[in-house]
Amino acid sequence: MSLAERLPEEKVLVIGLDSAPPRLMYDELKDEIPNLSSLMEETHNLRSSHPPITIPAWTVMLTGKTPGELGMYGFRHRKPGDYESMYIVNSRNVRYPRVWDLYTRAGRSSIVVGVPPTYPPRPIKGYLVTDFITPGPDKAYTWPPSLKREIETLIGGPYQFDVPFRVEDKDSIVKGLWEMTENQFKVFKHLLAGKKWDFAMIVQIGVDRVQHAFWKYYDPNHPRYPGHGNKYENVIPEYYKLVDKYVGEILEVVPKDTRVIVVSDHGAKAMKGAFAINQWLIEEGYLALKKKPEKPGVDLRPDMVDWEKTKAWGWGGYYARIFLNIKGREPKGTIDPEEVPGFIEEFKQKLESVRGPDGERWETKVYTPSELYPEVNGDPPDLIVYLDDLNWRSAGTLGWPSMYLEENDRGPDDAVHDWIGIAYYNWRTGVRKDTVDITEAILKTLID
Repeated sequence: MSLAERLPEEKVLVIGLDSAPPRLMYDELKDEIPNLSSLMEETHNLRSSHPPITIPAWTVMLTGKTPGELGMYGFRHRKPGDYESMYIVNSRNVRYPRVWDLYTRAGRSSIVVGVPPTYPPRPIKGYLVTDFITPGPDKAYTWPPSLKREIETLIGGPYQFDVPFRVEDKDSIVKGLWEMTENQFKVFKHLLAGKKWDFAMIVQIGVDRVQHAFWKYYDPNHPRYPGHGNKYENVIPEYYKLVDKYVGEILEVVPKDTRVIVVSDHGAKAMKGAFAINQWLIEEGYLALKKKPEKPGVDLRPDMVDWEKTKAWGWGGYYARIFLNIKGREPKGTIDPEEVPGFIEEFKQKLESVRGPDGERWETKVYTPSELYPEVNGDPPDLIVYLDDLNWRSAGTLGWPSMYLEENDRGPDDAVHDWIGIAYYNWRTGVRKDTVDITEAILKTLID
């Protein structure tokens, strides 16, 4: 059976809600989002990738490959053998075909808006608008290139890819989110209504941003919940209602027999705090500094480190990445390569035994990439660390009075990523058993 024969005859529409958790979609806000809820013929909890981070998770979903095979372990990646150099992954790092590439190969058209990572834009048969890693509207962000002018004429100005969300000015976040979301859906609707397409997909990053910025105001179980009646307690529900309104407008312009999938890349939950991973490494004797930081929140710079006495250092994020100072790989390595397996076992035991600030037991897991993936490509960290089952994020900065921080060291942030996202659709998958749906590749992450 040829690729063209395997693709569904009906149009396929994927609505990606970055970070949307089952708790909100299937329960607490279900009655507030009638358009999204009307598509729930079959609902599933979707298990995210290792790690449950936006760029690898969406790419896993759209290629059917693991992060190890893709060589994508987050946003930032460290260049091997270098203490300082790093890079941000982008569309050039995706070396496997995504769903719309399969449509292109079959001579069929796609519309793609905001799917990470699609910057810089690469040719497809159809139309593409890049994602939130786009540096700004002055850059080339569409395929074909002429689509950029069409978009800016449609919305009356520059296109917005993201909003600053780790800031104290919450009103500015609300304003930016509402404007960005309106324009992104306006562009998507315009393309759906006026262009030829067989496959279409949008990812709305605003869902992730509103949860990071406002989760503590919404969730009574958040450790820093300010109480009922606070100014921002309805921002998350109102944003979901806004997205639902635009989804309703989208459904009005697509054919009635369109196969619609609603999916998220991972879930979200309250952030209990941040754990200063490099301070822990210092206390345990794995990381040595030339002198102590004079103020809190200092970034770990290579010139601060006594590399001849250092065995490991870490990065912050929603999970911790640990790098080992290995002889022959790093410029001033201290661990003999043959000693690495034993060192890793010792390190795992110590880190997995760390308890919380009140002595509570944590569910911390430490993995080597080879334990998680059948194939390891690119530039992975030596160890992947999930602190207390992702309830605590990793803080890479130094100089804090305690290893346990109430807030993100990179600015206000109320939520962390969770393992479980959503996946549901509006057609019965068993109706056409003789057809292999390429769209199933979108659900390649484990469905519970």
